[in-house]
Amino acid sequence: MTLDLAHYPILALADTPQQLRELPQEKLKQLAKELRQYLLTSVSQSSGHFASGLGTVELTVALHYVYNTPFDRLIWDVGHQAYPHKILTGRRERMPSIRQKDGLHPFPWPPESEYDTFAVGHSSTSISAALGMAVAAEKEDKGRKIVAVIGDGAMTAGMAFEAMNHAGDIKKDLLVVLNDNEMSISENVGALNSHLARLLTGRFFNSIRDGGKKLLSNVPPIKEFASRAEEHIKGMVVPGTIFEELGFNYIGPIDGHDVNGMVDTLRNMRQMSGPHILHVVTKKGKGYELAEKDPINYHAVPKFNPLDSSLPKSKASGPNFSKVFGDWLCDMAAEDPKLMAITPAMREGSGMVRFSQEYPQQYFDVAIAEQHAVTFGAGLAKEGFNAVVAIYSTFLQRAYDQLIHDVALQNLPVLFAIDRAGVVGADGPTHQGAFDIPFMRCIPNLVIMTPSDENQCRQMLYTGHLLNQPAAVRYPRGQGCGAEIQQTMTALPLGKGEILRQGQHIALLNFGTLLPGARQAAEQLGATLADMKFVKPLDEALVAELAKNHELLVTLEDGAIVGGAGSAVGECLHKLQLGNRLLQLGLPDQFIMQGTQEQMYAVHGIDGPGIVSQIQSFNEKQ
Repeated sequence: MTLDLAHYPILALADTPQQLRELPQEKLKQLAKELRQYLLTSVSQSSGHFASGLGTVELTVALHYVYNTPFDRLIWDVGHQAYPHKILTGRRERMPSIRQKDGLHPFPWPPESEYDTFAVGHSSTSISAALGMAVAAEKEDKGRKIVAVIGDGAMTAGMAFEAMNHAGDIKKDLLVVLNDNEMSISENVGALNSHLARLLTGRFFNSIRDGGKKLLSNVPPIKEFASRAEEHIKGMVVPGTIFEELGFNYIGPIDGHDVNGMVDTLRNMRQMSGPHILHVVTKKGKGYELAEKDPINYHAVPKFNPLDSSLPKSKASGPNFSKVFGDWLCDMAAEDPKLMAITPAMREGSGMVRFSQEYPQQYFDVAIAEQHAVTFGAGLAKEGFNAVVAIYSTFLQRAYDQLIHDVALQNLPVLFAIDRAGVVGADGPTHQGAFDIPFMRCIPNLVIMTPSDENQCRQMLYTGHLLNQPAAVRYPRGQGCGAEIQQTMTALPLGKGEILRQGQHIALLNFGTLLPGARQAAEQLGATLADMKFVKPLDEALVAELAKNHELLVTLEDGAIVGGAGSAVGECLHKLQLGNRLLQLGLPDQFIMQGTQEQMYAVHGIDGPGIVSQIQSFNEKQ
């Protein structure tokens, strides 16, 4: 998309933060207006994260205007809201390529730009990283400033509070901007609060406060009185008690869409020492009415026409795996009043909206707190309830100790519905579900199932629900192969695979939803095809049978090869002292970049043609 200077005259002058800082402050309001319109036009043509960025336009402008980025470090939490940041840091013309193969990364990514100071994608990491940078800046002693921007949702995670507790203790120079886009405190935003924020960050207030503390420091009773007086006075005008207790100086809330007010406040705060938190209230989807009214659906959007009254409907013919899970959850709850479903802030993504409405007493959204979600489920299971934890593959990584220590060690029957397993596509390396099979396979007591289609997913969820031990069903983002879903739920034989096609010489052992490509390859090569279904317990009898009758075994999985399902087959062959050749196909030992699922399957040779090509190449080298 080429920038039209007639439509964006001020934005055209701010291709980098250095150019932005050369603009007079009175131009910033118009710049923000143009930046918001450019973001709307760009994302509507490319797809991507949308509503969050609309809400942070003025904040982004103010931060880059006041702080000397990239020398001063600016760390975004998660990064959904960082599109305006990308536009202002030299990547404006490349925005149409965002989230696409070989295009701009969907989140801040240091290899892409020096302005992206820390790789992010999972929430609640910014304060910890910023504190580390603040300690480094102090030791470096060059006057570098550190700013972390974190949303109110991300602030619910324990990691954020762990970082704040540490920061408040060691008192390093650090600014945390709390971007609050909830409506519950909108009445607190306005001229009065902005005025108070400027007063509380101004030199006059701080010189009196610091001077008074020094003057009275040697008079303990008066020192105690002065300290309490300051806390009570501030407590009457700002709702920041919890942050003050953690050792932060709290300022706000201020209007996050008043760019000049934020510039004035940030200028004052840049001169202050110690840890500070600036509470900024914004509106998600700001400036685009449809996104303001429906920020959830406009959080991430496909290509759309901004003039239309709604987003385009999906052209998919059948239900995606998230909906399969959501429907199973409702059907299962109708039979089992002890079913309790848990999600760490992923109700929509995990397909749980209908369940939350029909079974509100059995539904728990624990916010962005994956560790708590898993151990909470363990507590329910310990008391005889049937806990189902719906969680994305990459988010389960954040609760690994809880999976081992609180669930598996006690052999508690918690069912993990692992969404976004394997290649997820446009969200890139921070969200690819590549590692769940390797990191789960080594855990005792845990059953791991890999459905090959939508119906098998439903039946495996039922199978796991009935087990008196921990179980996991991993399934990918998006559509399956269109399999007919049987409403009757039937438990599968534990640890048993199935031969789908009988062939010669080569046996393909499929784990998961790459089965259509495996079928294509098996037909072309005249190979045997087995749907293994279970990674753990592995069907060792079937492996032995295939090894006896075939020269080459080929494992196929949508996950990391290192330590994955193919490794399980290799260990089985070694255990049985079988010397068959083994080719393991899956994701290589590298982080998988953004691109569509189909593109990444092709790049890594795990679609139909890729499987054939890799087998032929392997045979030629033998």
